[in-house]
Amino acid sequence: MSPETAKAQETKTRLLEGALRTLTEQGIAKTSARTVAAAAGVNQALVFYHFGSVDELLAAACRYGAEKAVARYRERLAEVGTLSELLTVGREIHERERAGGHVALLGQLLAGAPTHPGLGPATAAGLDLWITEIERVLRRVLAATPFGEFTDPAGLARAVAASFVGIELYEGVDEAGAGAALDALEQLGALVAAVESLGPVAQRAVRHQLRRRTP
Repeated sequence: MSPETAKAQETKTRLLEGALRTLTEQGIAKTSARTVAAAAGVNQALVFYHFGSVDELLAAACRYGAEKAVARYRERLAEVGTLSELLTVGREIHERERAGGHVALLGQLLAGAPTHPGLGPATAAGLDLWITEIERVLRRVLAATPFGEFTDPAGLARAVAASFVGIELYEGVDEAGAGAALDALEQLGALVAAVESLGPVAQRAVRHQLRRRTP
């Protein structure tokens, strides 16, 4: 990589980081080429040189932030062995992402989607990265449970992702209520763990009952 290319890449990364920081700290309403450039420590004109528009920069920053976040937890998710453990890891991720300001960032991205056309698809693409990782875990762990043949891992992955997004946004107006929702998910995880711990005969009985009740 030439020095010029490396410098250009460094500037783009600084702008992406600056955009994420500005969204988190100042909100979508105060995010502009000027505020992002100031956060990145570069000339305002470089926003347009590298990305063409503020909307394109924000869309790229959304994808960049999601890729970094998913990469942070990919190894941890690969270690998950049960559905109940997946819920526990989900809560750990939620707590860490909230502490890092990423929950607030997601709220700003969703709030800005109606007025910034590129943000909606970019936010959805970012969420799809999480859904892909969750689906991979679900396909692996469901295969070893009585629920494997009766669930749709792709649809369930989207339901799990949507639940955590909803809880994250709900937390901004009712922190106690969001905590209760997370507790309820953990209780559900305990029920699932109880089924997972059953012996082979009991698990066959569970499968038999599920087959009888599944259309």
